[in-house]
Amino acid sequence: MTYLKSEKQGLAERLRGVLGPIPDKLLPGHELEREFRGDHDLNPASAPLQGEIYTAAAVLVPIVVREGGLSVIFTRRATHLAKHAGQISFPGGRADAGDGSAVATALRESLEEIALDPGLVEVVGSLSTYVTVTRYSVTPVVGLVKPSFTLVPEVGEVSEIFEVPLDFLLDERNRKKHSGFHNGIERHWYAIPFGNYYIWGATAGMIKDLSERIIIK
Repeated sequence: MTYLKSEKQGLAERLRGVLGPIPDKLLPGHELEREFRGDHDLNPASAPLQGEIYTAAAVLVPIVVREGGLSVIFTRRATHLAKHAGQISFPGGRADAGDGSAVATALRESLEEIALDPGLVEVVGSLSTYVTVTRYSVTPVVGLVKPSFTLVPEVGEVSEIFEVPLDFLLDERNRKKHSGFHNGIERHWYAIPFGNYYIWGATAGMIKDLSERIIIK
C-alpha cells in the first residue's frame, strides 16, 4: 500500500483528482442534496430520513505543506463549552446566511477560531458531506496551507492547536473502531489516538473518507 507522497509539485492537482466539487452555496436549513456519509455509517439506526432538515456547516481540513512533509491542523475545543467540550475537531462551524459558500464558511471560521489567514490557503476540493446525529450536514473543505502562519486560539472556543503528520492519519492501522453507551443505546465510532490526543467521531470519519480517496491499494 502506498499513499500520496509529500512533494509540493503536483500535489494540488492530484488532490483535485480525488476530491469532490464544493457545493455552490450552503443554506442555513436544508435537505440533503448530494453524496453524504456520517455517524450512520457505523450506526444504521440513525440513518437520515427523507425530508429531514439539517443545519449547514463547514470545516476546513488544513493540510500544511512543508519541505519535510505534510501535516494536518486540529483544534481542541474549550472545556467550558456546552457542546462537544474538549473534543478534537477541524476549524469550522455553522454556516452564516451571509457566507454564500462552504469555502466562505470554512475560511471565516478558521480565521475566527485559530487566526489562519485565508490568503495562505489553497482550496483544492471537498470530501463527502458528513451528517451527524445532531442534524448537522458538514461540508469538509480541503485546503493546502502555506506554513508561514502564526496561529492564535480564540479562547472562547479553542483551548489548543496542534498538528498530526498526514502519513499517520492515512495509515488504516492507526484507525480504530470504538463503542460506548449513550442514553442506554450502544453507539460505534471511528477513533485515531495520537499521543495524548483522541481524534474521534465526525472528525475521524472525515479522515477515513480522505484516506479512502487517496490511498492506492
